[in-house]
Parts: sequence; structure tokens; C-alpha cells
Amino acid sequence: MHSSRRSFLKNSGLALAATTLLPRNLFAESNAKMLTGVQLYSVRAAMGKDPLGTLKALAEMGYKYVEHANYVNRKFYGYTAKEFKKILNDLGMQMPSGHTVMGKTHWDAGKKQFTDLWKYTVEDAAEMGQELVISPWLDADLRKTYDEMLAYMDVFNKSGELCKAAGMRFGYHNHDFEFTATLNGQKVYDIILKNTDPNLVVQQLDMGNLYHTGENALEIVNNYPGRFVSVHVKDEIKTADGKSYESTILGKGVANTKAITDLCKTKGGTLHFIIEQEAYQGIDPVECVKQDLAVMKQWGY
Repeated sequence: MHSSRRSFLKNSGLALAATTLLPRNLFAESNAKMLTGVQLYSVRAAMGKDPLGTLKALAEMGYKYVEHANYVNRKFYGYTAKEFKKILNDLGMQMPSGHTVMGKTHWDAGKKQFTDLWKYTVEDAAEMGQELVISPWLDADLRKTYDEMLAYMDVFNKSGELCKAAGMRFGYHNHDFEFTATLNGQKVYDIILKNTDPNLVVQQLDMGNLYHTGENALEIVNNYPGRFVSVHVKDEIKTADGKSYESTILGKGVANTKAITDLCKTKGGTLHFIIEQEAYQGIDPVECVKQDLAVMKQWGY
């Protein structure tokens, strides 16, 4: 990233003002490519022990795109943005999206501006060439009341403005509480979608996380067409004790994953199809994501 861009992002006031100079369909114009990738949380143990070897193995399987789940002290898996981008480039890979929780330490409510922690997050994502900066959690303290949550949705929109100024979009990734918790008679997920600007805040639908809540992912996509630029493609299977569900190799579960994925493609506005598997039923996680990719190819992705 050029030094001028770094200075630009460090001054959030200038960054937010500059968004008015950018075309509203910036993301659509520059990032209209559909892609299939893998969330590196799927192979988190291997990435912790040997990130370079694990990335090489993924590249050899045919993965060209990864999504990070590890950004600590301005480093991805222990590497600076510049270093990690070179590692991926040398393997013929890219990182179009990543997960970093945006929380209380990232927004100064008194000053009504982002702290340096979030400005650096956006800066490093831009250095990586990301298209999406995704927050995968909403702390309970930020959704205690309806009014508090509405206030934080405004912060979501402001993060979208900051990301847009850097040529990216901000996004949110669901777990399960969004569909079980309610405020003022509304599900948290509905509050998020109804109070964020689709031009600034995209949704990354995790079809596995919501499975056990009783929600129907197909209905969600139909109710909010075009809102899901990214999805986590995930299948679910009953746990060994039969009391809950956990993720499994695509096509081996009961979550109707292919139908949901296909609807995301045709009606959800989805461009990023990100494979994620968090439980493995005794199979090596690296082998699991290899099989997952083979299934996705069979499905035409």
C-alpha cells in the first residue's frame, strides 16, 4: 500500500468524507468474479503448527482463495500483511476476505470515531488486497437493548464507509444467537439486515451455524435477496451423542447444503463461496477440506 493510502486511512474523517467521491457500485465493478475458497479456521491446528506447509498443501489441492481467521498485532498467522500476501502470491493464491471481530476496542463512542486498532485492521486488509472485511461476532454488551443495538448498526454502516474508502466492503458473519435472540419483538438478524445499508454492509451467511436453531436458510435468502455477497458453505451432522449438530464433509450431512448454495448463487447475490468445516468425525482436517473442495467442484463451483 502506498504511503499516501496509509495516511488516508489513518484519518478516518477524511476517509469517510472521501466515500462520496467513489462510485456506489465500486465493489460490483471491480470484484464481480465468483470464487470458491476455504476458511482457514477449518485447518486451524495445522495453520498454528505449520502455516507455510498447510498453505502449500491447500494450493496443491487446487485452492486459490483463502479466508483468514487470525489477525493479531497487525499480523496474519504471524506474518505482516506484506509478508503474508507474498506467501500467498508465491503459491498462486489470494485472500479476498478475512475475519476480525469489530468490538468495543475499535470504536470510541465518546469521540464517535474508530480507534487506531480498527483503522489498522482496514489498512492491513487493503494491503492484502481483500474485497471484504468481515466481523464474525457481535458482543452481547452491544446488543443488550434495542436502542443500543441500533446505535451499533450505525457503527456497522460507518465501518462500511471506511472500508469503501479503501476499495472494500464491510461484512457481518452470523452464528446462531442472531436467530434465537430478540429485541423489541424482532430477531437480532432481522435488526441487522433492516438497519444496515446494503451498499456498505454485506452479509456472510453461515448456513451451518443456523441449522439447529430451526431457521430455514432457504427462507432467509428468499426474504433478503441480493444481501449475501459471501456464504460459508457448511454441512451439518448429528453429534455422536445425538444431542446436537456439528459440521461434516459436504454432502454427508443433513443441512440441504447444495440447495442453499445454489439459491445463494441465483438469488442471494453470492460471489464468494467459502468452505468451512469445524468438526471432522475422526478424519484429518486437511483431508476434510480436500474432500470438501472435490464436492464443490462436482456441484459446479
